Amino acid sequence: MRTDSSPGTLPAREHLPAAPAGTPVLDVVVPVYNEEKDLQPCVRRLHEHLARTFPYAFRITIADNASTDSTPGVAARLAAEIPEVAVFRLEQKGRGRALRAVWSASDAPVLAYMDVDLSTDLNALLPLVAPLISGHSDLAIGSRLARSSRVVRGPKREFISRAYNLILRGSLQARFSDAQCGFKAIRRDVARVLLPLIEDTGWFFDTEMLVLAERAGLRIHEVPVDWVDDPDSTVHIVKTATDDLKGVWRVGRALATGSLPLDRLTRPFGDDPRDREIEDVPRGLARQLVGFCVVGGLSTLFYLLLYSGFRVFTGSQVANALALLVSAVANTAANRRLTFGVRGRAGAVRHQAQGLVVFGIGLALTSGSLAALSAATSEPAHSTELAVLIAANLAATVLRFLLFRAWVFPDRREAAATAGATYPTTQFRAGDVADGSWPDATVQLLPVRPHDTDVRDFR
Repeated sequence: MRTDSSPGTLPAREHLPAAPAGTPVLDVVVPVYNEEKDLQPCVRRLHEHLARTFPYAFRITIADNASTDSTPGVAARLAAEIPEVAVFRLEQKGRGRALRAVWSASDAPVLAYMDVDLSTDLNALLPLVAPLISGHSDLAIGSRLARSSRVVRGPKREFISRAYNLILRGSLQARFSDAQCGFKAIRRDVARVLLPLIEDTGWFFDTEMLVLAERAGLRIHEVPVDWVDDPDSTVHIVKTATDDLKGVWRVGRALATGSLPLDRLTRPFGDDPRDREIEDVPRGLARQLVGFCVVGGLSTLFYLLLYSGFRVFTGSQVANALALLVSAVANTAANRRLTFGVRGRAGAVRHQAQGLVVFGIGLALTSGSLAALSAATSEPAHSTELAVLIAANLAATVLRFLLFRAWVFPDRREAAATAGATYPTTQFRAGDVADGSWPDATVQLLPVRPHDTDVRDFR
């Protein structure tokens, strides 16, 4: 997964306008490696279906992954006979490499791909790309695991597919249902921003693309498909599964350490209703309050357990200080990651130092409460001490949230605006090719080089 650059701001979704003459709206890529037998019937069947059912101009691109049989010759003959067929030759293998190369070079505003065996019923193709043409969604995938899908395949492949998607849900918190179905589409303006972040060049390319898209807040449309397994498939299941698991580990580690600039993949104001500012309601306040309350409740239980344990062998003041110190460190770390969404190690020491200052204020409140209790009665009951500490901790919790939000973890965009920061931008047309011939919404891309300092990033 590439972490050395950030492509910038995603364009607003808009319905694609009518295309200029000769410009295809849809480019369907068919990656092939040594498919001399299946290539011709596949392409002819796909072309016939598109010509009969698809209401826009289209192109079928054969992406030859360094085939060593007669596949290049078959592809060349198809391109010569059918005007809507093109050939793209690569000298290296890898489905992900082929899709990246063809999608990056294509001038069609909607990009799709499907496996050469056409295991997926082609009647799902128009429902797949329609949400992208209308501007409703950013990506679309076919799903064999949807409730209404109709799938014919052996128990071995069924088990592997379901197990893999369970692994994705458990390890990467993926919410899409089917990562590896060879039937997907993406808007080209989104692909321009997303593809530079994808590292894999093989079968894991699909999964990595979907995980990053989901984490970046893109909308993924799922289409239930009718799917019949190809018994002559050349996919090596064991090797593919091993490579996929390695990819899951790599992506999971990158997400956990915060090394991906996904926070910079944001849509402009007005595209997502959740991004809109509501008068007198600070941005993200509701979500942060919920997260802070959950973390605070668990921290309070942790603190009480620590205090009860320390109280066995020391006085109330020392036990309170030790319990509050340990729970404060854990509380700051949990709020940093879960409540305020800060990932990575950058700024962690400073955040903990600021958290200790907040801890000092909480210590003063709770210690003062204990001192007042001791002054009121010489030997207070343990239950009374706990009740006083709970009340003091509630007051300290409110103050802690306010300090965390305003001082320790301030909103980076607000801080950047306050500082009057400006950023160099390059103007592109959303959906344009290099010659700028496609009329669509304007998008600003923010060039970030490996050693740039982003003034928005206070982490």
